[in-house]
Amino acid sequence: MAIKLDVTLRKEMEQLSPKSLKGGELIADYLIAEGVPFVVGLCGHGNVGFLNALYDRADRLKFISVHHESVAGFMADAYFRVRHRPIATLTSCGPGSANMPIAVASAMMDSSAFLAITGNVPTSQFNHGPFQETYRYFQADATQIFRPYVKRSFQASRAEMLPTMLRQAFKTMLTGRFGPVQLDVPLDVFIEETAAAVPVPGEWHREIDARPAADPATVARAVDLLLHAERPVIMTGHGTVISEAAGELTALARLLHIPVVNTPNGKGGIDMFDPLSLGDVGRNGTYPANAVAQSCDVLFAIGCRFDDRVSSSWLPGYSFSIPPTKLIQIDIDPEELGRNYPVALGLVGDARSVLRQLLAEAGSRRVAHDRTARWFEQIARWQRVWSSHLEQIVGSDAQPIHPARLVHEVRAALPRDGILLVDVGVHHNWIVQNWRTALPQTVLQSWGFASMGFAVGGVLGAKLAAPDRPVVSLCGDGGFLMTANAVVTAVEAGIPAVWVVWNNSGYLSIRDLQVGLWPNREIGTSFRKESNGELHDIDYAAMARAMGAQGRRITQPAELGAALREALRAGVPYVLEVIVDRDILPPAIGGWALPPLPAAKPNFHPDSFGGEGGIRA
Repeated sequence: MAIKLDVTLRKEMEQLSPKSLKGGELIADYLIAEGVPFVVGLCGHGNVGFLNALYDRADRLKFISVHHESVAGFMADAYFRVRHRPIATLTSCGPGSANMPIAVASAMMDSSAFLAITGNVPTSQFNHGPFQETYRYFQADATQIFRPYVKRSFQASRAEMLPTMLRQAFKTMLTGRFGPVQLDVPLDVFIEETAAAVPVPGEWHREIDARPAADPATVARAVDLLLHAERPVIMTGHGTVISEAAGELTALARLLHIPVVNTPNGKGGIDMFDPLSLGDVGRNGTYPANAVAQSCDVLFAIGCRFDDRVSSSWLPGYSFSIPPTKLIQIDIDPEELGRNYPVALGLVGDARSVLRQLLAEAGSRRVAHDRTARWFEQIARWQRVWSSHLEQIVGSDAQPIHPARLVHEVRAALPRDGILLVDVGVHHNWIVQNWRTALPQTVLQSWGFASMGFAVGGVLGAKLAAPDRPVVSLCGDGGFLMTANAVVTAVEAGIPAVWVVWNNSGYLSIRDLQVGLWPNREIGTSFRKESNGELHDIDYAAMARAMGAQGRRITQPAELGAALREALRAGVPYVLEVIVDRDILPPAIGGWALPPLPAAKPNFHPDSFGGEGGIRA
C-alpha cells in the first residue's frame, strides 16, 4: 500500500512540476513566446547546444545561417527598423562574437533593437584560457567587448538564471530608447537541464506603458511659442519614425501651418511629397531645408540628436542659428535635450504621445495662418532655386552615369511602399539630398555609427520583415566588397533581395575629402593596381552570378529604368552593378568641420539658378 501511495504521489508531483528543459530549449521556447520568427547567426563550438534546440523547433523558429557575423547583426537591425519588433542573432565565442560589435553599435546608435545571443566557453573552463576564451583581464570576457554598444549585457552561469535574464532583456530593449541587448551563454548552460519555467511575456513587459507624455503646462508653453512665431519650422528626426508618429506630426504641421524639414534619419516622418515638406537639413541636405532652418525664429525639433552632419558641425549660421533661434526640443532620452544647443523649452517624452498632447492643446486655440504668409512666400523663392538645380541633373544622359540620374531612376522604379537601404559612402550623400519618400520606415541607413555593409547585409533582414514588398540595397562598391557574402546567404535562404552596386572604383567620400584638403595627394582611397596605377575594374555582376544570384552590369543611363524593374520582378537575389561618374560631387549646402582642419564651406550658389541667397558662407 505504501509503495502504491509513493508511486501515485510521484506521478502527481511530476504533473505539478515544470517540465525539465535544457538551457538552449528554454531560450528557444521564450523566443517563440515573444513571437520571434528568426534567429540569424553563424555556428561555432560555443553555440552548438542552442543549434540543437533550434533543430527541434525549426517549424516555429527558423535559423538562418550567414557567412559573417556582422551580416547577422545588420539583418536583425534592419528587421527591427521595418517591423519595430526584435529578432535574435547567434554567434560563438572568441572571434565569432568579436565580429558583431560593428553591427551592434550601428543598432545602438540609431535606437534599433535585437537580442545578441553569444556563445561562450564552458563555465568549468573559465579562466583556464581554453580555445577562444578572452581571459587575460577577466574570465570569459565577452560582455566587456559589447559593453559600450548595448543597453545591457547579461551572462548566465547557470540555466536557472535564463528566465529572469530573458524577460529583462526584452523589457530593456523595448522600453525607453530602443537598443540591443546581449545575452552571453556558456556552452554548458545551453545543455544543462533546469526545472525553471519559461516566462510568459504578457505578465512581464507587454503591458508596460512605454510612451511617457510631457507636463501639460509645458505643452501649453510650447504651443504659445509656435503660435507667436513668424518664421516657425518643425524638424522631424529618427525619434518620430521610431515612435510611429508620422500621422500626428503631419496633422500638427497642417493645423499650425508650419513647414517641415527632416534629419536624414528622419526621412518619412512626414510625406516628403507634401507641400509642407522641404527635405533634409545638414551638410548634404536640400537648399530650402537649410535656408529655413538657419533663418527661423522658432525651431521645433522632435527626436533629433543635432549631430555634426545634421548641424553642419555646429558652425553658427550654416544649418542653424541657435540662438537667436528659439529651440523647442522633444526627446524620450533626457540626455539628448540641450546636448549641443541651448533649449528655450525641453520636453521629455515619447514623440507620438507629446505630439498628441500638442494637437489637443493647439486644437483649442485660434490659429492664424496669415502670421506665416510672408514666411511661405520666401520659402517658395528658395524652393524655385532648388527645383531649377534638380531639373538640370536628374535627366542627364551623360556617361559614365550621373549620380543624380541613378538616384532618380531607383526612386521611379521603387513603388510607394518599397524599402530602400542605403549604405555608407558618397552615394549616401546623394540619397540624403535627392531621395524623397512618402512613408516612414522605408529608408533605412546606418546614420549614427555609419557602418559600411549595413545595407548589404541589412537588405536581407528588411526583406524578411516585409516579404511582400520590394526591398533594394543601394550600396557602394567598397561596402559591397566588405560584405558580399550576404548574396550567398540570400541564395541559400531563398531571400529575393536586390542590390544596386554604385561602382565608382573606390572609397570616394574619403577621396573627395582627401584631395579637397591636399590637392593631388590621393592615397589609399581608389581601387588601383600598383603595377600601372590604373583603376581596378571589378565585375560585381559576375561575382553575383558566381555566388548563384543573377547579375547585370549597366553602363548606359537609358538602360537603368528597365533593368531596375527587371531586377525587382525577378523574384530571386539580384545584383545590378551601375558604373557611376566618380568625379561628380553632390553640392555642399551646409558646412562640415574636423578640427583642426579647415571647415568645408557651402559651395552651392543660388544666384546661378536665378534665386535669392539664403545660405551663409
